[in-house]
Amino acid sequence: MPLALLALTIGAFGIGTTEFVIMGVLPQVAGDFGVSIPTAGRLVTGYALGVVLGAPLLTILGTKVPRKKMLVLLMGLFTVGNALSSVAPGFEVMLTGRVIASLAHGAFFGIGSVVAADLVAPQKKASAISLMFMGLTVANIVGVPGGTYIGHAFGWRATFALVAALGVVGLLGVMKLVPDAGRPPASENVRAELAAFKNVQVWLAMAMTVFGYGGVFAAITYISPMMTEVAGYSEAAVTWLLVLFGIGMFLGNLLGGKFADRALMPLLSASLGALALVLLVFTATAHDKVFAAITLTLIGALGFATVPPLQKRVLDQASAAPTLASAANIGAFNLGNALAAWLGGLVIAGGLGYTSPNWVGALLSGTALLLALLSAYLDKRTRTLRRTPAPSAPTRTPAPSTL
Repeated sequence: MPLALLALTIGAFGIGTTEFVIMGVLPQVAGDFGVSIPTAGRLVTGYALGVVLGAPLLTILGTKVPRKKMLVLLMGLFTVGNALSSVAPGFEVMLTGRVIASLAHGAFFGIGSVVAADLVAPQKKASAISLMFMGLTVANIVGVPGGTYIGHAFGWRATFALVAALGVVGLLGVMKLVPDAGRPPASENVRAELAAFKNVQVWLAMAMTVFGYGGVFAAITYISPMMTEVAGYSEAAVTWLLVLFGIGMFLGNLLGGKFADRALMPLLSASLGALALVLLVFTATAHDKVFAAITLTLIGALGFATVPPLQKRVLDQASAAPTLASAANIGAFNLGNALAAWLGGLVIAGGLGYTSPNWVGALLSGTALLLALLSAYLDKRTRTLRRTPAPSAPTRTPAPSTL
């Protein structure tokens, strides 16, 4: 593995920790600020919307800045936002800190995906992307459970102080290990980048991202109250449940990266279909400790098995100018997260119970499956049209002369 990939993985680890750790300490944050669980869920929604906003804006800025320098700036922004969250005197200030940190998220993964893909041979691009995203999955095995434990033992502020420290480590890793490749190619100007969005398949891929991974967040955003109030776990046990979820993400990411290089669309359709089914089943299994833990692991695996193929799908369809499309797809992940967190809070606030977000997640992932099937059909039709020769003009026989 190139050392530059290791640096990207370190940055992804820090970002993954702050994105997901809020789920483990959500009840503590809500209690400290005197807000309801659905209101505290806005910390998830706000972060996700910040990614949606920051991904295209900062990536467009990045077309004028060397990629390494841009990655360093993004990790610095991430660190500042988490430091602000750790000392926030009120809910609004913490939300501001979350948004500041989130602005770096989409551009980091978007630019990082392009850098990772450029470091390896063409047939290994999805695997390289999955290695970078491995930092995100390892964060859910180590960073998120560790941050949750620290939050329960020393308070949630200590958790976000730790995340800020991770940001510093990620920044130093990028500075030390990512090669300075100079400015992006001249083709990567704003007009060229925007031209990639003329391809309907780019939009379909991002829509699959919104609904597919959004299904995961509908359930995972409220996993702490769901597991304590419905399954009967203690607050301390939530840490280990998040470890299981992270292990599932780790395995799903590896398998997704491996098989996406061989059969991208079949893998994507199978993963989305299975994810919708498992989320539907989670409504029932959430009432049993053992089955809840198993189902949670499967959700992590199936959800993250879609990440490398979805990201590679966008890169393939926007190959002439991939940076903005890649970052926009990271924004699409988080647009789905924001939508799912909001809908999940809505059904809980409506009195449907803590398992009701699972129904929302199943519906979202099922919608993504339909979009994947549509995308595959359009691909097949395009290939068929390209293979079909154009009909030749009919030969006209001259009429006999009459004299």
